[in-house]
Amino acid sequence: MNTVVTLPVSESANAARYAQMVKSSKKAEWQIDRDLLQDRRFDFSRKFLPDGLSQIDRLTFLGAADACLLSQVQGRTYAYLFGLVERFISAKMLDQGRAHVFDDQLAFEALVRFSGDEIKHQELFRRMETMMSSQLPAGYRQVADPNDVARAVLAASTWSVLALTCHIELFVQAHYVQSIAPHEALCPLFKDVFKFHWKDESRHVVLDELEWRAEHAKLTPAECDRAVDDLIMLVGAVDGILQAQSAADADYFIAMASRTFSADEARQIKAGVLGAYRWQYIVSGVQHPHFGRLLTGMTTPAQMARIQTALAPILNS
Repeated sequence: MNTVVTLPVSESANAARYAQMVKSSKKAEWQIDRDLLQDRRFDFSRKFLPDGLSQIDRLTFLGAADACLLSQVQGRTYAYLFGLVERFISAKMLDQGRAHVFDDQLAFEALVRFSGDEIKHQELFRRMETMMSSQLPAGYRQVADPNDVARAVLAASTWSVLALTCHIELFVQAHYVQSIAPHEALCPLFKDVFKFHWKDESRHVVLDELEWRAEHAKLTPAECDRAVDDLIMLVGAVDGILQAQSAADADYFIAMASRTFSADEARQIKAGVLGAYRWQYIVSGVQHPHFGRLLTGMTTPAQMARIQTALAPILNS
């Protein structure tokens, strides 16, 4: 029989980590208007997302102006999708906090603060959408309702939702540090939005791991097996949203670009946008080394093989 290898973590060490996250949260608190927006506007003469995330540099036939526009379209969706996933994350962390309400008060406070951060992020991303919509051409479309997505995700097992959440917040770290922060030519306000977002998520991912490990310790092997199926289902649902949004964004961009594209160029744009979104929201998280270690430590080889088989079409595309 295959066994799952997990790293033991003492209760006292966990309590200290929750306490540290509360302390860090209090020290790093920020407000949308006072600390971030400050009456600034987005600079539409610059790209929003770097090429490392948008993968626009692969579309070598695009002129500079159209490449900039496609980066802005992708940046708009990047913010929208974060607001979308944070709807279920904030609700889930409130649920997780209830388990600590009569136990570790610092753990409870850490998770309440976590949820509060995510609610603030949702407000920020809604305001970004309003600001962007006033400058970009009409016709942009969001394909999924955040409440509908949250209801569907929260119906899955806690283990799978925490796994998905940890995956998301690990790739947030990688995106900002590796791709957004180093690029000085990007829109300054767009960069700052994701700098402030990154600051919060660097704490959240610690809490994700603590809660995910604690949930894993409660499960029987059969329950864990079902949870793995739920995780596969959730990733497939995310990919469905990405396919629909990328198609909508590609059509929007093609209609608004400065020139007409050939059928082959249009096909490349559609494939390129889908590939970029899959990279941003699935592949970069799946390939994050720490996520790989966590997932491997909480699954059997047979379960990992199921996950890898399910991911293969996305990774190979």
